[in-house]
Amino acid sequence: MPGTNLTREEAQQRAKLLTVDSYEVELDLSGAQEGGTYRSVTTVRFDSAETGAETFIDLVAPAVHEVTLNGDPLDAAEVFEDSRIALSGLLEGRNIVRVVADCAYTNTGEGLHRFVDPVDQQAYLYTQFEVPDARRVFASFEQPDLKATFQFTVKAPSGWTVISNSPTPEPKDDVWVFEPTPRISTYITALIVGPYHSVHSVYEKDGRTVPLGIYCRPSLAEFLDSDAIFEVTRQGFDWFQEKFDYAYPFEKYDQLFVPEFNAGAMENAGAVTIRDQYVFRSKVTDAAYELRAETILHELAHMWFGDLVTMEWWNDLWLNESFATYTSIACQAYHPDSRWPHSWTTFANSMKTWAYRQDQLPSTHPIMAEIRDLDDVLVNFDGITYAKGASVLKQLVAYVGMDEFFSGVQAYFKAHAFGNTQLSDLLGALEETSGRDLGTWAQKWLQTAGINILRPEIETDADGVITSFAIRQEAPALPAGAQGEPTLRPHRIAVGLYDFDGAEGGSGKLVRDERLELDVDGELTAVPELVGRRRPDVVLLNDDDLSYAKVRLDEDSLAFVTEHLGDFESSLPRALCWASAWDMTRDAELATRDYLALVLSGIGKESDIGVVQSLHRQVKLAIELYADPTAREALLTRWTDATLAHLRSAEAGGDHQLAWARAFAATARTPEQLDLLEALLEGRETIEGLAVDTELRWVFVQRLAAVGRFDDAEIAAEYERDKTAAGERHAATARAARPTEEAKAEAWASVVESDKLPNAVQEAVIAGFVQSDQRELLAPYTDKYFAVVKEIWDARSHEIAQQIATGLYPGVHVAEETLAKTDAWLATAEPNAALRRLVSESRSGVERALKAQAADAQAPTA
Repeated sequence: MPGTNLTREEAQQRAKLLTVDSYEVELDLSGAQEGGTYRSVTTVRFDSAETGAETFIDLVAPAVHEVTLNGDPLDAAEVFEDSRIALSGLLEGRNIVRVVADCAYTNTGEGLHRFVDPVDQQAYLYTQFEVPDARRVFASFEQPDLKATFQFTVKAPSGWTVISNSPTPEPKDDVWVFEPTPRISTYITALIVGPYHSVHSVYEKDGRTVPLGIYCRPSLAEFLDSDAIFEVTRQGFDWFQEKFDYAYPFEKYDQLFVPEFNAGAMENAGAVTIRDQYVFRSKVTDAAYELRAETILHELAHMWFGDLVTMEWWNDLWLNESFATYTSIACQAYHPDSRWPHSWTTFANSMKTWAYRQDQLPSTHPIMAEIRDLDDVLVNFDGITYAKGASVLKQLVAYVGMDEFFSGVQAYFKAHAFGNTQLSDLLGALEETSGRDLGTWAQKWLQTAGINILRPEIETDADGVITSFAIRQEAPALPAGAQGEPTLRPHRIAVGLYDFDGAEGGSGKLVRDERLELDVDGELTAVPELVGRRRPDVVLLNDDDLSYAKVRLDEDSLAFVTEHLGDFESSLPRALCWASAWDMTRDAELATRDYLALVLSGIGKESDIGVVQSLHRQVKLAIELYADPTAREALLTRWTDATLAHLRSAEAGGDHQLAWARAFAATARTPEQLDLLEALLEGRETIEGLAVDTELRWVFVQRLAAVGRFDDAEIAAEYERDKTAAGERHAATARAARPTEEAKAEAWASVVESDKLPNAVQEAVIAGFVQSDQRELLAPYTDKYFAVVKEIWDARSHEIAQQIATGLYPGVHVAEETLAKTDAWLATAEPNAALRRLVSESRSGVERALKAQAADAQAPTA
C-alpha cells in the first residue's frame, strides 16, 4: 500500500510516459474564515506516449466528487485510493483529466495552512508544497520533473488579497483570475490569501522593471522594516543577475512573511514565503538581521537554481539547497554595499558546525544521497544537504576558480532554462569552463560520507626554524551503523601563519604574516615552501575556511591559541579556532571544564556577535550534557556568574548587552539571580541601556516559570500584555516549563494525546516541556515516549510527527539506560526508515554525551 509515499521508480515510469502541458485550478476559499474544507477543481492537460496506458494523479483530500478522463466520468469511489486517482486507458497524445474534490485547510504548515490572528480574529492562509503537498490543494502529478503551466482562479472573502506566482489581477466579484505561469514544478506553485498588509516597490535594471512586494499580517505592520528588506533584495538582484548572466526569470517578486511557518522560507516562484518571526517585534542583535538577509538571498538565488532550472528527482535536493546557501553567503561577502562582508565567518561558525555534527551521526550519508522515495527526502533536509553541500561547493569554487565556476553556471542556466537536470549537467558545464576533470573529485566528495581530519606535522631546529612541514590527512571510521568506507579526499586549502604583535606600540593582535594555498591529497602532503622559515606563533590549516574538514592545531599553536584566541585580528580565524575547540569538546578530546575556561578567557574579546551567541549556546549545552554530572552545578554557577558580569559591563544598548542578558536568563539559578530577573521585569531595577521589551520579558518569564517562581497567574498576566500569536506561543512554552508533575502531564497530553495543536504551538510546548534541570521530573516520560512514538508517526502528518519524535526523545537523560531502552525499541518496534533514522540520531547524541562526560570526569580540576 503506497499510502502517501511515491518511489523514485514510480516517478521515473510516470515521467517516461507523460508530458504535462497545463493545469487550471479553481479554488473556492470564500469560507476560509470559518475553516473546514473548500472546493478544489483541477483540469490537467497532458500527453501520453502510449495508447491504453495506465498512470495515476496524486491527491490528498477528504472527499472526491467527480473524476472525468477525456470527457468520460470515472467512479471516484473506485479510482481514488491511497492518495492516488487511477487513470487507465490513456490516449496516445493529448489527454484531459478533471477532478472535483473537497480539500482541507491544515494547521500543520503543510498544504494550505490556515491561521487565525488573535489580534484581529482574521484568518490568514498560505500554501507550503515542498516536498509533496501541492496534492493537498489540487490534483497533481507530484514530482519535480513533470513541469507545466499553472493557471489559478480563486474565490476569496471580500476585502482579502490573493497572491500567487503570477502578477496579482484585479478581482471581479471576489474572484481572482491569474495568468498562467511559465513551466514550473508543482512544489513551487503558491497561493497566499487573506487581509494581508503590503508594501510595494520596484527593481529597475537595463530598462526592465520588476515589481517588488512585501506582505505581513496587519498586526505586524508597525514592525515591518520594508526599506531594509528591499535593500537586501535589490543587492541580490544586482549580484545574481551579474554572476548568473541571466535576467530574473519571473514577472514579479513578492516576499510574504507568514505565520506558523515550519522552515525559514520557501522559494515559490515569484512568491516567496518567509517565517514571520523575521519581522522583529523587539530589539535583536545584528546576527538576526544577517540571518534574515541570508534567508532572503537564499530564496532569491533559488529563482534561478531550483525554479528556472530544477532537479529531475530529489536526490539532487542537496544541489538546490547548497547552491542557494553558497551564493547567498557569497553575495553577502562580496557585494560592495553589503552590511555583512564577514559572512564567511558566520558560515564557519554556524553552517559548518551544523554540517560537522550531522556528518558524525549514524545516519550520515553522501551529499548526493540515495533518495528511494518521498519518505527518504522528507528527513533529508539536514546538515549534509544544506551545510556540508554548501561547504563542498565552496571547496569546488576554490578548486576550479570563482570566475570559471560562474562561467559554468551561466552556461548551465542558458542550456536548461525551465527544464530539469541532473548533477552531471552542472559538472559537465564546470569541466568545460575550468578545464578540470571533476569525475574523481565528485566521486570522493559527493558520493562518500564522513569528515577528514587535517593535522600539521612540524619540526624545527634549536633556533625555531622549520626543518620539516607536512599535512597529515586522516579519514576516521564512519559512525556505527553508517554506510560506506572512510575516504581520503583532495583538499584545496590555505595555510595561515600568524604572529602576535605584542611589541610596545604594537596592535596586540595575532596577525597573519603569510598565506600559502595548496592542494592536499593522500595521507601525507609535504609543504617544502615553509621549510627554512621561522616558526610562527600559530599555524592554522584551512585558513579562510576553503575546505570541509576538521582541523587540529599542533601542540605549540594550541597552547598559544588557548591564551590568545580572542586576539586574532580577523574574525574568521577566530571562528575557525572556536569551532575546532567546540569540535574537540564534542569528540571528548577537550574536557568541558577546559572548554568553559577557554571561552571565559576569550569571549570578552570576541567582537563578532554571531560567534558570541553561538558560544553562549554551546557552553550551555556542553555543561548540561557533556560535563561530569558531579561538576555540573559548579560549572553552571561559574558560567552564570560570568554572564551576569558581562551583562553589567557590556556597552549600554549594544548587541552584546542583549546577548548576555539572554544568556544570563537561560541559566539564572541562585535566589539573588532570580530576584534580579523579577526586578528587571517589574522595573524595580534597571541596567543602563537594556530595554526589557516584549521578547526579552518572555525570556525572563519562561526562566522564572521553569524554576517555579512563576505559575499560571504570572504567565497569564504576561500574556495579557502580549495577546498576539507570539504571546500565545511564549505562554505555552512557559506553562510547559513549570517544574510540577501536573504541568508536565498537561503539556504531554496536549502534544501526544491530542492532535489539535497547530504546528507552531506544539513546537513551543515541546520546547518548554524539555528542561535539562528537570531530569527527575521528566524520567517517567522515557518509557511513555517509546510506547507512543511509532503510533504518533503513523497517525500524524510528517512535520507534526517529526517534531514529536525528535523533540520528546529523552536526550537529557544521559545514561546507559537510555541507550538500552532505545536499542530495545529499535529492535522490536519495526519503525519505517525515516523514524528509525530520527531515533537513531537522537540516540547518537546520548552516546556522544556519555563519552564527553567520562572525559570531563577524568580531567584535572583547574
